[in-house]
Amino acid sequence: ASIDSFANDVSGKWDAIDILINNAAVMASPLMRDGRGYEMQFATNHLGHFHLTARLWDLMKADGGGRVVTLSSIGHRLNGLDLDDPNWETREYAKWPAYGQAKSANALFALHLDGLGEPHGVRCFSVHPGGIATPLQRHLTMEEQTAMGWYDEEGNTNPGFKSTEEGASTTVWAATSEMLDGKGGVYCEDCDVAAPASEDAPHKGVHPHILDAELAAALWSKSEELTGVTFAA
Repeated sequence: ASIDSFANDVSGKWDAIDILINNAAVMASPLMRDGRGYEMQFATNHLGHFHLTARLWDLMKADGGGRVVTLSSIGHRLNGLDLDDPNWETREYAKWPAYGQAKSANALFALHLDGLGEPHGVRCFSVHPGGIATPLQRHLTMEEQTAMGWYDEEGNTNPGFKSTEEGASTTVWAATSEMLDGKGGVYCEDCDVAAPASEDAPHKGVHPHILDAELAAALWSKSEELTGVTFAA
């Protein structure tokens, strides 16, 4: 309801949108469900963006040349994508695979959406902003974060983490850079198109499942089913 209200308000004020950045997120939360009964990480991180973008799609296509940037994460490497049970109704809930599912969905959404947008001049990208210390970690204890190396025993942030400004930079770059002219559907990090993932750099790179066009199409169909919204032809 809030998405529809917002989209109606936007449509009443503007005839076109040049840039849409999908940046809402929940990470590694305990099992929570929205009003429809959908698992909260999948609902917030993916389905909400799918619904919003669908409602604003005519405005994105109006002038051509626009861009949609959807925040994914290196957490996509955790995968967890199960289109038979996306809302963890038959599986035992696990917070990190649920996050991996949501972040994989973000990248697959951008991949499929770009195919719809390219004929209208709208290109779509997914972005890994990097590790950043923000309230996104609110559902994790300090013990968990220390065990993962995000903080040391004295509570100091991992020096490899980015500042908020540095973390926003790839999103802004993907939304505006001429380096991406003529491209689309790609996963970006560190203000560049990401390279394939490798064992030498486990916290960077693209894992193959988010490049799977058939998987992206199947996710798209499931997302239409769950949200009840479709994109204008």
